[in-house]
Amino acid sequence: MTPDLMEAGAEKLARWKARETMDGGASGGLEPSFRQGVALYVEDITVSFDGFKALNALTLTINVGELRCIIGPNGAGKTTMMDCITGKTKPDAGRVFFGTNVDLLRLTEPQIAQVGVGRKFQKPTVYEQLSVFENLELALKADRRVRASLFSRLTGTQLDRIGEILALIHLKGDAQRTAGLLSHGQKQWLEIGMLLMQDPKLLLLDEPVAGMTDEETERTAELFLSLEGQHSLVVVEHDMKFVDQLTQGRKKVTVLHEGSVLAEGLLSEVQANEKVVEVYLGR
Repeated sequence: MTPDLMEAGAEKLARWKARETMDGGASGGLEPSFRQGVALYVEDITVSFDGFKALNALTLTINVGELRCIIGPNGAGKTTMMDCITGKTKPDAGRVFFGTNVDLLRLTEPQIAQVGVGRKFQKPTVYEQLSVFENLELALKADRRVRASLFSRLTGTQLDRIGEILALIHLKGDAQRTAGLLSHGQKQWLEIGMLLMQDPKLLLLDEPVAGMTDEETERTAELFLSLEGQHSLVVVEHDMKFVDQLTQGRKKVTVLHEGSVLAEGLLSEVQANEKVVEVYLGR
């Protein structure tokens, strides 16, 4: 074999291995790199539904350990944005990178979850017939094959982790309680706890305090603030009081309108922005 053919073969093999890794092959997928301090990079994402542009060249950057609140009127594209990040919707154009090296648009929804992106929907989804503890146990990163599930026992480390999460989500005293008997707010906390059991690097949280009492809302703000720095959090919310509690006058807020970024800055700055008042806050 000539050197030229050997070189061409080596290049082809390298490309094949890279594609297999990106597609979640035997290697288990890529490990995201955050060396440049960027957790999520969305560039010029466009999504159209029957001629309507749900997203219009949306560009957004979330840093490692950042807690970012995203606000905007109904139909601004907030949910579609999260759908693109998590693989539920494929955009017509644009790029979405997790860290500096993982192209999320080439992965499936399960693969995106595996690389460290967790999503919390508006309505809590828990196993209501099981206990709080059992819900968290099911959410553990573990071998889900039938044989392994039947014969596996929790290790001391896993039990400690469940205990940590129970304390974090204010449900330590309700560990053996049936999840279906929890209040709406407690179910929201449980689902957040189930996400945290997967140890995601990025959390997408869609209106997490909708339907909560004032006390539950305050506790949720405390929870998210305790996660800041350990995880990157993107919180989509309409409750301005809750956004104020999270941002504490020093964190950036992003305002979406008609599928793109209308304004970014401190909450006080976007609240004073005439365009934001006109299309959102003034309504």
